[in-house]
Amino acid sequence: MPERSRLYRTHAVVLRRRDFGDADRILTVLTPNYGKLELIAKGARKTTSRKAGHLEMLGHSSLLVAKARTWDIITEAVSVESFSALRSDLDKIGQASYLAELVDSFTETDDENLAIWDLLILALQELNALEPRSSSAPLLLHWVQLQLLALAGFQPQLFECLGCDAELEPVTNFLSLSEGGIFCPGCAAARRDVEPIEADVLKVLRFFQTRTWPTIRGVQVRPHILQRVDNLLHRYLLTVLERRLKSVEFLHRLQHMDAHPIPAAGGGAPALPTIEESA
Repeated sequence: MPERSRLYRTHAVVLRRRDFGDADRILTVLTPNYGKLELIAKGARKTTSRKAGHLEMLGHSSLLVAKARTWDIITEAVSVESFSALRSDLDKIGQASYLAELVDSFTETDDENLAIWDLLILALQELNALEPRSSSAPLLLHWVQLQLLALAGFQPQLFECLGCDAELEPVTNFLSLSEGGIFCPGCAAARRDVEPIEADVLKVLRFFQTRTWPTIRGVQVRPHILQRVDNLLHRYLLTVLERRLKSVEFLHRLQHMDAHPIPAAGGGAPALPTIEESA
């Protein structure tokens, strides 16, 4: 991580913010070169503030920052990407808030991780560009979950048995959330901390873990398989983080209010490939 001089410039995405004093804001931001920082934007809550519009939640900005004793001070802010669609659609608000909280939870202050920065920027750009209620949004969130787990050192083992190291067969195997991986039927027989995982669910998890987003964007996943993937990843994240993410409850309420299945290709349009065809 490069050493910060008294005045330094950095790009940043606002992950979290809170009011401070009469007119200031404390911002938790992710940066490409300095990791996660807590900065103060003095006077940002004043109606006359020039910085406020460039420091929106999940906005990508270029900052000039002055080092200070408690919080470094944002002296200039210029928007690079506003991601305006993320603030105009209720579903996207929930999804983007979840991304922010997830990245915040997996990063430490002053711990540089350029790969996580690149992942967040890509995810925000893609989510912002998706049509409202796009069937690709859940795929994007699950892909980000698995990529982030890998970058943070918590990648689940999905290809070899945790017990005997043998390559897993395309049968019903057994998942251990606490161990972070899969056991074959033979090794799972003596364990109490496992649950069955269907071959199709494991195939989708592997696909999300090993493929790039452009490859995943063009596939379909059967709704009941995607729901199972969602459930497993949610519980694995709870196990790893040892706490519940607040934005998950909001996201689930949105899904309950406006549940919609992933549409099948219709009419004369060519069908998108399924995971089974692509894997």
